[in-house]
Formats: sequence, C-alpha cells, structure tokens
Amino acid sequence: MQYRKLGNTDIDVSLIGLGTMTWGEQNTEAEAHAQLDLARDHGINLVDTAEMYPIPPREATQGDTETMIGNWLSARGKRDELILATKAVGPSRNPGRPSYFRNGKACLDSANLIEAVNDSLRRLKTDYIDLYQLHWPDRSANYFGKLGMDRLEQEETVPIEETLRALEELVKSGKVRQIGVSNETPWGLHQYLKLAEQAGLPRIVSIQNPYSLLNRSYEVGLSEFSLREQVGLLAYSPLAFGMLTGKYENGARPTGARLTLYSRFQRYLNPRAQQASAAYVALAREHNLSPAQLALAFVNSRPFVTSNLIGATNLVQLKENIDSVSLTLSPELLEAVEKLHLEMPNPAV
Repeated sequence: MQYRKLGNTDIDVSLIGLGTMTWGEQNTEAEAHAQLDLARDHGINLVDTAEMYPIPPREATQGDTETMIGNWLSARGKRDELILATKAVGPSRNPGRPSYFRNGKACLDSANLIEAVNDSLRRLKTDYIDLYQLHWPDRSANYFGKLGMDRLEQEETVPIEETLRALEELVKSGKVRQIGVSNETPWGLHQYLKLAEQAGLPRIVSIQNPYSLLNRSYEVGLSEFSLREQVGLLAYSPLAFGMLTGKYENGARPTGARLTLYSRFQRYLNPRAQQASAAYVALAREHNLSPAQLALAFVNSRPFVTSNLIGATNLVQLKENIDSVSLTLSPELLEAVEKLHLEMPNPAV
C-alpha cells in the first residue's frame, strides 16, 4: 500500500480508502466485517462512512453502517491503526436529501454538530473521530450534479464561520482530531480556509468530492486548492457507480448491481456517460487491463488526490480494486485517456 499525508498534518492515510455506503443496504454486517478484515490485511487504514449511511438513505436504516463498523472495532480492537472518517448531514433543501435528522432541523451549527458527533461516537463505539466531515454545504450550491447558478437562493443558512467555531469546540473536546468538507465548491473551500486563517480556527485538511474518468470537473478550480493549500481530495465514486467496470455494457443490468437496484443515480446512465464508459472499457481491454483497474489507477495517479475511496459489494471486487495501487499507467495510455476525455468531457458531472 502507498500512503499520503492528510492535508498539512502528520497523519498518513492509505492511497486506497475503504468506502462503506453499501453496508446495511447491499451488504450484510458479516460481509462488511469481511471487507474490513481484507482491507486491513492489505494496508488500508482509512475507512470512510457517514451518519446518513447506508445509501440510498432511509430512516429505518440510518446509522446502520456506523454501527457495523463499531461492532467490528469492538470485536477486533486496534482502533489506533485506523483513520476513521465520518460525516454530518447538512440541511434538507430538496426531496433528494433526507429530512428526518434531528427533528427535520439538521444544519451545521453547534447544537446539531455536537448531537451528530455524539451519536456517531456511540454507534462507532469509539471516543474520537479522526476526520469529521460536513457531508454537504449548509447553503444551496452546485453539488450532487447540480449545474448552473444564476442567482443566490434566499434562505436561512448557518454562516461558515459559525460552523468552524462549532467544529473548534469538537476539536478542543478531543472528540474530533481533524476536519474536512464534502461536496464543496471552490468558493466554499476558499471561505473555510480564509476564515480559519483570519480567526485562528481549525483548518480544513481534506475535501471529499466525486472524481472519475466520467467526472473530472474537480480539476477545474478545486485541484489548484488541493495542490497549493494542502487540502487533498478524498475521491468518491471513482468507478462512477460501476459504469467504468464494464458490467453495464450494452444495456446489461446485473442482478443486485447498484444501478440495477436503484433509480436515483441516473447521471451515470445518460447516453453520453454510457458512450464514454464503453470507450474507456475498450481502451483498458486494448491494453490488457481490467477496466476497473484502469479507472482506479488513473485516480491514484493524480497528485491532488490524498485517497481514492473504493466501494465493493464482494471480496473479489474489493481485492481487484485494492490491487490498482500497484498499477502504473504508461505515458501512451495516459495520452489515450486524455484524448477520450477531450472527445467526451465530464459526461456524468
């Protein structure tokens, strides 16, 4: 395994991180524990979860993923060998966001974040979280595939400085070691960094946003922040919900696969995304590579990436994904990837 620094800290995190959002929905607790065992055996130390998981979110299963991780920690021990990351939900502003958190009044203020952290600690069976992230902004902004912004929404929102002061409370209490954001924009990331410097507040060390061959929008604006400000990317959906593995080729819908089961992830199934996926899959096969490993090795190779968060529903997939860390793409193959990207840029933003 390779390791990279988490932001400007002395914390080393594995280049491959373990994503967990299927646990409790597509995976049982026993399967989750087997994935954790395999991941740890292969040097993965970063485990990423969220109070909202599993996905798709449902009130009946909310928190089950953290509980499964907590039970594994309780059974296996060695808490200090893991970098445990979780997330707090922001407010629900559209039908796609769950509204059942904290009596429908979830936001990124002190009361909400303290309650959220305490609940996560209880489920995770630990007394500290290594990386505490804000799952999405408190304000309306371009995230989760939203494009275009021609006006500012008139809405009640918690100021970023207030959120940072709430996070400072959690860091001082010892319940949180480091803080990060997720699904954030260049403007938002700049505000967090500027306000932290001006007011002497905790500094963001990571940003968790989507990044894959089908969605390289992170490279415009945010990647420069990562490189210049040491706020590395924790890349999620690096396989574009499995599209880049080739398993959905020619309209196939494998039994139990994510895009077969759930209709909410349509941005990965639009015609341009399917066309681009087929091209990347074909390119991988031309070079005698697994399509999944090509997609993951590309993400691994980006200097602004701190960790590539992989997810899998079985151990065979997980092992293949982990093995991408040892793959180096040739200059010729990277040039071919760039050619396809220019022909079909970001079809699944």
